[in-house]
Amino acid sequence: QVHLVESGGGLVQVGGSLRLSCTVSGSIVGIDNMAWYGQAPGKQRELVARITLSGRTDYADSVKGRFTISRDNAKNTVYLQMNSVKPEDTAVYYCQARVTNRRFTTSDYWGQGTQVTISS
Repeated sequence: QVHLVESGGGLVQVGGSLRLSCTVSGSIVGIDNMAWYGQAPGKQRELVARITLSGRTDYADSVKGRFTISRDNAKNTVYLQMNSVKPEDTAVYYCQARVTNRRFTTSDYWGQGTQVTISS
């Protein structure tokens, strides 16, 4: 079984920063793309940032210059560094990873989500 566990969410003041972490565990052969999605109240889940195995990144326009996605392949972990946060960043953040297991089946997996709330 493959599990993704997120951590690092919480309450932060406007203009502050925090770092989200997501660790993949289980029967893993390899992890391809990893991503962070955000779902604000009353809105659909949207891509925030994505990172490939080689480290190439893509960001939503709304977070460019403020958020940084990174990964540590040795730890099977992806991070989202959130700086200069805005009230609009308030959302549940979900980690996604494309994982190949020991049976060489490749599937997308999701974490349980971590709440990020920006206070004024």
